[in-house]
Amino acid sequence: PKIAGTWSQAGAMARHGVAGYWWASVPEEEWPQDAENRHLIASNWDARTGDARQEIVLIGMDMDQSKLIEQFDACLLTDAEMDAGPEAWQAIDSPFMSWHELIA
Repeated sequence: PKIAGTWSQAGAMARHGVAGYWWASVPEEEWPQDAENRHLIASNWDARTGDARQEIVLIGMDMDQSKLIEQFDACLLTDAEMDAGPEAWQAIDSPFMSWHELIA
């Protein structure tokens, strides 16, 4: 829950990895001090999760938007899972290697 990840795919080529820490997990005194970056952080802030969020952009032709939304929504935590919090989330099986090993 503290580490942001990236996923980039074009055709059959896919990459995923560590993007860094969410600002919510960084002490505020270590945040950027300029107004522009502070505004960007605040514009994506949620009271429960800070700046941690899912953001997916798809570019293509003849995509079934409603089907894609349905399939992506099925990957999200349920309300009960979300309410369980970060400690419980870490017990959920992940197909990815531990990012803590990569960022340490």
